[in-house]
Amino acid sequence: MKAIVVAGGTGGHIYPALAIINKLKEKEKGSEILYIGTTDRMEKDVIPNHGISYIGIEMAGLDRKHLFSNFSVLKKYQKAIKKVKEEIKKFDPEIVIGVGGYITAPVLYAAHRLGYKTVIHEQNSHPGISNRFLGHFADRIFVSLPNTVSCFNRKKTVYTGNPRSEEILAVQKISKDTLGFDENKKLVVIVMGSLGSTTMTEKIKDLISGFINKNYQVLIITGNTYYDQYQKNDLPDNVKLLPFYDQLINLLKDSDLIISRAGASTISEITAIGLPAILVPSPYVTANHQYKNAKELEDRGACKIITEEEFTKEKVIFEIDKLFDDRNLYCKMRDASKKLGVRDSATKIYEEIRKLIG
Repeated sequence: MKAIVVAGGTGGHIYPALAIINKLKEKEKGSEILYIGTTDRMEKDVIPNHGISYIGIEMAGLDRKHLFSNFSVLKKYQKAIKKVKEEIKKFDPEIVIGVGGYITAPVLYAAHRLGYKTVIHEQNSHPGISNRFLGHFADRIFVSLPNTVSCFNRKKTVYTGNPRSEEILAVQKISKDTLGFDENKKLVVIVMGSLGSTTMTEKIKDLISGFINKNYQVLIITGNTYYDQYQKNDLPDNVKLLPFYDQLINLLKDSDLIISRAGASTISEITAIGLPAILVPSPYVTANHQYKNAKELEDRGACKIITEEEFTKEKVIFEIDKLFDDRNLYCKMRDASKKLGVRDSATKIYEEIRKLIG
């Protein structure tokens, strides 16, 4: 297969895009892939390191607070369309695949105008600006969560799940005793994104004393920036700190509960594994989409939401104890999470693309 893949800005877009690329290459040996991203975001380094042909296009996102600054964005958009059209015609793909980020808008629109088949994938429950715009032109729309189908034209929208989930299932488990935890006791992992969180650091520091004499263990991943701020805390014997852990998914396969943000990647990971969760949606994201992600899980019994405002030592300890003390409630949450995890998402996306292009 000959495909252009476009995604940018964050790992939440880039790694699902890589999962789709890997599936295309697995299903059709010798597939030719061209990745189009930005000139200044993380994909410009990540993608070439995977040995994938890369073209960077200068582009910027809309500024919702300073509307007049968007004139320069529109100029970049028009310039990007012109540049992209040249690259698309030169590569001549069978399909153009958009996986999120503002860079997708000029690429998918240009491909549509040139008559190429296009598909998009939306990871969040609430579509971003680019995908809402592109939904009018895409030939197929893939979504990670069931309710997101209603945000697009139902006739061309398919609930596939997040393509990352299929890769997560293949990841080898790392036992909790690797980090010095007791294999016979439950493990709670607390992580507020890979970088940590300014607003949550003080709340989590206050939470630590609540774990004294509990019969479960706790791993707090602070983020590199905030690790030093925890050094004045006296840690109970059942609590450990790490600034970062690059094999977290592996460890989650031997964990019993996660307390985390509710980004699209996190949702795909915990539902693929079937891991019970207490989710603390970031209120600092576009259209409050993390809360909407978490609400879709909570409505199906797959997690418990605690907002930043509600997050106190007493509230969190109560919810952890409630889950661990009620085996029936815990199993219901685990099973509900598993039901939301689509374990062949990347394969479904490949099959839909193959049907589309013939």
